Parts: sequence; C-alpha cells; structure tokens
Amino acid sequence: MESLIATVREQDEAARFLAGPGDFDLDRGDHVEEVHLASGAALEGFAGDGAGGTYFFCGEGGEERPVLYADSEGGSALVAIGLPELLRLLLVAPWWRGCQAFTAEESRKLADEYLEDIPDLLARRDRAAAALGLDLSTEAVVLDRLREVALEVGEDFVLIFTPEGYPYEPLIRA
Repeated sequence: MESLIATVREQDEAARFLAGPGDFDLDRGDHVEEVHLASGAALEGFAGDGAGGTYFFCGEGGEERPVLYADSEGGSALVAIGLPELLRLLLVAPWWRGCQAFTAEESRKLADEYLEDIPDLLARRDRAAAALGLDLSTEAVVLDRLREVALEVGEDFVLIFTPEGYPYEPLIRA
C-alpha cells in the first residue's frame, strides 16, 4: 500500500490545494528551533507552513502516528491522530489556526473569508479529497475532533524547547 504522503506528492491538484488554502508543504519539515517531546517519544518533522510552523509525527510507526503542530512563536497542539485525519482537517477547515472558540459561527465567518478569496474552494477541496481517496466530514465534526484530540489526548504530547527546557504554550485551550 502506497503512503498517503507519496499520494499527495503524486496528485498535483491535491498538493496544490494543501499548499494553498491548507498552508501545508511537505518540503518544509525542518523546525526553526531544537525541540523534543517531554515524554521522550520520537519526533519527526514531515511538513510545514509558510509562517515557520511544523507538523511532526510523534512516536514510532508510520502515517498512523499522532500529529503535533508547532508554530514559530512557541505554541503547539496535537492536531490529529494519523495523517488521514490531519489531511481531512486541512481540506475541510484550512482556517483551523484562526479558530479560538471553535464555534460554528466562528468557523462560518472564517470559511466565508476563504470563500470570498477562493470562490471555487469547495470544488477544489472535493477534487483533492477524491484524488487522495479521503471521505470528508462537516466542519463541525472536523473541528470537534481537533478540539478533542488537542485537549484530551494532547496533554500527553508536550513539546519542549530543548536549549532552555521550556514547554511550548498550548495553541488550543479548554
């Protein structure tokens, strides 16, 4: 079975969508500073965003591992359990970083801003999902899952700024 990362690299339209609205680039896996997990579990940067943030796989294994996002300002959150869940988040709610309250109203406002800038966003998203073989959920389901992963599972995934031993601040709070 081919990896989902390989599929993203092979599917131009999906890769463009993830890089564009999703702000997800598989060629930016190096984080700007030295970090580690407080648990001592393995940490592997595999993608990043335009603002210097990094997506990390946590622990041992493949693309099913938990995914931690760390921004360039000292904040982090566990955002998905496995790459398919992360890609669904990026496809359905590429504005997730702008969410503070995780309400339907807040998400709708952010979605409307994206749709104003990218009128064919939903059609492009659907084509990207089909190319990757992913079924999509609603914004509400995806954002509820993000919040659940960050707040319930994420407390076991504390990112530490290695040189000074300080933990990153949680990006998502209760």
